[in-house]
Amino acid sequence: MNSPQRTSLVVALIAGFALVGAGCSDRGTSTTSATPQNSGTATTTLPANGAATRAGVAIEDSFITTSVKSAVLAEPGLSSLKIEVDTKDGVVTLSGTVASSALKTRAAQIAQNTSGVRSVIDNLEVKTG
Repeated sequence: MNSPQRTSLVVALIAGFALVGAGCSDRGTSTTSATPQNSGTATTTLPANGAATRAGVAIEDSFITTSVKSAVLAEPGLSSLKIEVDTKDGVVTLSGTVASSALKTRAAQIAQNTSGVRSVIDNLEVKTG
């Protein structure tokens, strides 16, 4: 894939995940009760079950996954189509195949250097030929 196509694909992936993330707000988790406008106060009550926090973590994990996939796609020699990226609570798991141990190491480095990543589990396999 040439550079302009790769750049377009990366931009499209990021834009798509941004739209998905924006649409993932948990609208049923908060209630707002406002007193008359002249008092200038409002009260927001969030549920005790932490649904809003879980939704925030899921969006952050989706953003991390998209960022890692985009960076892998931009790296010469690596193919995001052969590398699966999964993120759970900031822990990125890489699986799939790469052509060399150097590319395996590079993919793990890319994931580790991505903002928001706490750790990386590297399950990539080196397959030659």
